Amino acid sequence: MNVLTWTYSVFLGLDIGTLIEVRRAQLACKLSDEIAADMFREHAKKLIQENISSALDILKSRNKATNSPTQVIEEVKCVLAFNSLLTVLSKHPQGDRFARGLGPISLAGELDHDRRAGDLKTLYRAYATDVLSDGPVDNEKLTPLNDLRNIFGLGKREAEAIISDVKSQAYRKRLAKSFNTDLAAAPSKASFLQNLCEELQFDPELASKMHEDIYRQKLQQFVADGELSKDETEALMAFQVRLCIPQETVDAAHTDICGQLFEKVVKEAILSVDGYNADRREAVRKAAQSLNLKKEAAMTIFSKAVRKLFLNYIQKAKAAGNRIEQAKELKKLISFNTVVVSELLADIKGELTTAEPATSSATSEPETTESEGEDEDYEWESLETLKKTRPDKELKEKLGKSSQKEISLKDDLPLRDRAELYQTYLMFCITGETTNVSFGTAISSKKDDSEYLMLKQLGHILGLTAKEAQDVHIKLAEKAFVQQAEVVLADGKLTESKADQLATIQKQVGLPSEHAQKIIKSITTTKLSSAIEASISRGQIGIQQVRGLKDANFELDSLISEPLRETIYKKCAEEIFSSGTGEFDEEEVYVKMPADLIISAEKARSIVQDIAKVRLENALVQAVALLRQKKRDGVISSLNDLLACDAAVPASKPLSWPTPRELDDLYCVYMKSIPKQDKLSRLQYLLDISAEKAEDLRDAATAGTLPQTGQEEEELAF
Repeated sequence: MNVLTWTYSVFLGLDIGTLIEVRRAQLACKLSDEIAADMFREHAKKLIQENISSALDILKSRNKATNSPTQVIEEVKCVLAFNSLLTVLSKHPQGDRFARGLGPISLAGELDHDRRAGDLKTLYRAYATDVLSDGPVDNEKLTPLNDLRNIFGLGKREAEAIISDVKSQAYRKRLAKSFNTDLAAAPSKASFLQNLCEELQFDPELASKMHEDIYRQKLQQFVADGELSKDETEALMAFQVRLCIPQETVDAAHTDICGQLFEKVVKEAILSVDGYNADRREAVRKAAQSLNLKKEAAMTIFSKAVRKLFLNYIQKAKAAGNRIEQAKELKKLISFNTVVVSELLADIKGELTTAEPATSSATSEPETTESEGEDEDYEWESLETLKKTRPDKELKEKLGKSSQKEISLKDDLPLRDRAELYQTYLMFCITGETTNVSFGTAISSKKDDSEYLMLKQLGHILGLTAKEAQDVHIKLAEKAFVQQAEVVLADGKLTESKADQLATIQKQVGLPSEHAQKIIKSITTTKLSSAIEASISRGQIGIQQVRGLKDANFELDSLISEPLRETIYKKCAEEIFSSGTGEFDEEEVYVKMPADLIISAEKARSIVQDIAKVRLENALVQAVALLRQKKRDGVISSLNDLLACDAAVPASKPLSWPTPRELDDLYCVYMKSIPKQDKLSRLQYLLDISAEKAEDLRDAATAGTLPQTGQEEEELAF
């Protein structure tokens, strides 16, 4: 008997003696342990696969006689038993004498494993269902499932998903069986459900999700006819109590499932061709009450549908060609809100509309009260357009119906867009509707104050607060005043007659006096600023003029830009260094002037020092040039400018010049002007004249023997 035949016979009656004989046959044939082990495991897999194929054939069989779950489980148990035997024998104390290749079998890695993975999962699910369906789940049941997973070569997650699904089915089955018996009689439903989860080792979170699904399925079943009866409501309550479903979960289910039906009824009522008639009203009322929806949920659904239609009107208004057409679309929106939405809302809330005589007085009174409350927020009593949005009792009675304020587009559109739409209709209220006639002319039809009441209703639809609506009125009044004030103050001069004219305009547009004065000041300041900038560029504005503006309470930083203020400061500094006085007042230059011109002290010092460094050398060059031209007064002025620059930026060393004799002459000319001693001493240092030479020159001046300069010699000769 060859080794292959002998090995196959082993599995038909596996015992210790046979395994020892297989080992002897292997040694006699001089077959390596590796090859023998591979042959052994390969044939073990074939036997297991035969059992698997047999079990799958039974599962797939359409013949009820042959499709026996019991036979399938028996085949799987054979596989587990055979695998367990191989595992036990691999750990036998005499294992060295046994055939090689003993141990647990796994089909993972087989060439056709991926192709057969679906069948293996099906078989695994069948065995798991049989094992876990009855009685508590423990390790005695889970261990074989883990072994079978390894044999089939399934992933851990795949197997866990199958087991979880089987447990879910088992839990649902046990739940259905005990729902009207043990669970109904249990004093603590939560404890009963918790024990059931522990018994089946089922995740409580998955159990809670299943409870919710069961409730939703029942609710879906009950509302199929469009309403919930009393018995159905009680049955749902029983499901909620026995399955320990939180109230918020129940509310969410009703909002979702019942809400879809209610939303359908609402949309049909809103979009009905026949309008919102008695039949539609009854359908809405019935849906709101019979679906057992909470008021908040019904309002949420209704609000969503209405706001979507509101946005459709807004989109049409924005797409309109001009302001008049935009206003017409907005007017349709206002009418839709009053005629349809307001009545629908009242029906949903179980109220009667203001159109019904029984409650007309009851509904109009809160409206008046709320309007009065809003009026307290309006501070601009002089704005005529704002006052017109607060209608009197007579106008309210004329218009009849009031519009709802609960549903708005506050969270659907940015404030800027909502304010622009409100302003568009406000302009329509002010100017009226324009009708084109022949020869390119147009006629504006006058609107009555009812348009302003519709404007206020539009503000509610757009979700504008009283302050936000007020800001639009103010902005429009300001714009009108500015346009006319710009014409009146075109030259930037405010005369008495112009002031009277502006006061008349102010009353017409309804602006408060203080606000009109602010606009007037802004216009005149802008005009004055332009004139000042032109004067600065021509060099006509200096520090004295700036101080005059400051004394007149002008805001210098808004009147003159910072670069121009720096230009004025530079000009003043240059004038100091070219004045010929030799004076440099640090407090004036570094403190007072920067403060008046609103320039930082650091910036001012930097400007002055930059100018002084350049002017210092230029002053020396100019002094020598004037000396050569024999202009004595000019020489003295240039030397004074040099000393002023030195006072701003003291020189660290004497100035250099190629002709020392000319420096001596400069010193002599300045000394003859009888200057202050400190200035003469500083000039001596700057011109690099030694103390001995300076003493000789002073002595010569005292004795009258000072050398004559070229200019003096010329005068004597004359």
